[in-house]
Amino acid sequence: MTMDSGLRDSCPECAAPVAPQDRFCEACGRNLRVQRTPVGGPVTARCACGGAEFDGEGFCARCGRARVAVRDRVEFVLPGVAGVSDRGRRRQRNEDSMAFGRVRGRGVAVVVCDGVASSERAEQASQTAVDTAVDVLLTGLQSGADAEAATADAVTAANGAVARLARPEAAEVAPSCTFVSAVVTDDSATVGWVGDSRAYLVAGTGAARLTTDDTWAAQLVAEGVLTEEEALTDRRAHVLSRWLGADAGAVEPQSVTFMVETPGLLVLCSDGLWNYVPEPEDLLAVLPRGVPPVEVARGLVDVALEAGGHDNITVVVIQLRGGNGS
Repeated sequence: MTMDSGLRDSCPECAAPVAPQDRFCEACGRNLRVQRTPVGGPVTARCACGGAEFDGEGFCARCGRARVAVRDRVEFVLPGVAGVSDRGRRRQRNEDSMAFGRVRGRGVAVVVCDGVASSERAEQASQTAVDTAVDVLLTGLQSGADAEAATADAVTAANGAVARLARPEAAEVAPSCTFVSAVVTDDSATVGWVGDSRAYLVAGTGAARLTTDDTWAAQLVAEGVLTEEEALTDRRAHVLSRWLGADAGAVEPQSVTFMVETPGLLVLCSDGLWNYVPEPEDLLAVLPRGVPPVEVARGLVDVALEAGGHDNITVVVIQLRGGNGS
């Protein structure tokens, strides 16, 4: 697998010199095999004054303000994978979260969660879920664990962590969220999900949706009670049938594994995007081509914003190299 050039010469945590074969930084102890989004989520890249450079203590080099960890618009980039999360134009806060990481020589793990708007502290639920789940998935990659088993473990751990956020006196609004994840190695990709956050596969021959929604509408369509058009026009179309949280009970994800045989992209997103481009051909029509994953993610978020941005929008894009590493 071609996951990393191995030419690292300084620790990304403390900048101390390190050798390509080092597994841990001798100065600060950082695991050099694993790169991931910060726990608690990426911070905004710019100061309120527009400055984009900060000193080692987090103060703006232009105006001296302390950097504030806001969630309205965050971006994060690692080799071969990048994500953008945006509050959108109508919501007061961003309740989506994303976390992803890569294990040198093993693969990439990604989790996207969408906080349920009717629950309290939805942004805390989604952030807790992605941080908990991606830790489990990255540990699985390091140990060579089965990806579907690791995905099930990640959902169990995330569900427990979100459930612990609930207040006994407010069970009816217990923090909750959806979940979609991907584990990508040189040879294969495994996608797992609970709720209505989605994953799409885009290749040279076209695009395909990999997930099915855990919603009232999707369930009735599957049972033949309603047509897809009838279900989607009902006001209960987005009502979830499965989610993570204290009132969700024991949750097992649905999952799918496929071989990565050709180059392409794996796109994970919240409904803030797919509300505007629900079908694979819709996504394919607006997908930026020939650009890095972060530009693809930015372009898709822009599509949702230009269409109205009624919900939070999160898009994570993984580059698939078709048997030559992810």
